[in-house]
Amino acid sequence: MIFNKRFLRFLLVFLGCFFFLYLGTVAWIGIAAPGKLYSPFVEKHLDYVSWIKHSLMAGTKFFLGIFGYDVISQPDFRVRIAGGKAVLIAMDCVGYGVYSFWIAYIVANPGRWIFKLSWILGGVLLLWFINVVRISLFLLAYNKGWPMPLGINHHTWFNIFAYVAIFCMMYFVEKKSKIFQSGNHAG
Repeated sequence: MIFNKRFLRFLLVFLGCFFFLYLGTVAWIGIAAPGKLYSPFVEKHLDYVSWIKHSLMAGTKFFLGIFGYDVISQPDFRVRIAGGKAVLIAMDCVGYGVYSFWIAYIVANPGRWIFKLSWILGGVLLLWFINVVRISLFLLAYNKGWPMPLGINHHTWFNIFAYVAIFCMMYFVEKKSKIFQSGNHAG
C-alpha cells in the first residue's frame, strides 16, 4: 500500500501540534498552580488559562446582561446571577481541547500563514462564543431548576456543538483552500 506523503505530513503535523497545545496547556496549568513545578512568575504574568476563564466570565456577564440578568463575577472564577446560585468556571470549562484540535487542524493544512491565522482566530472566537452561550445557559438552568436536555451534561453539550461547528468550519476551510489553490479568486 502506498502512503500518500501529503496525508502523512498532515497527520504528523496535526498530531504533533495537537499534543503540543493540549499537553502543553495541561503542563502550563500545573506550573501556574501551587505544587511541585509551581512558578509564581507564570501564575502572575503568563497564566493564559486564567485569562481565558476571566474572558468566559465577562462574556457570560455580557451575554446574560443583554437579556436583563444581573451577573456577578467572583474572584474564585464563579459567576452568579444576583441573588441566585453560582457556577464555577473550572479548568474543564475552558475548552482548550477543542481549541487545540481546531488550531492543529489549521496549522496542519497547506496554505499561507495569513489564511491560517485568520481561520485560527475566527474559529477560536466562535468556539469561545459557543462556550459563553453554554456557560450562560447552564447558569440559567441551574438557577431556574431546569434539567439538562436529554439528561446530557453541559460539558457534553458543549463538545457536541463545538465539534459540529469545527466540522462546518473544516468544510469551509477546505472549500476556500481549493478556490485559492485553483487560482479562481478575485484579488
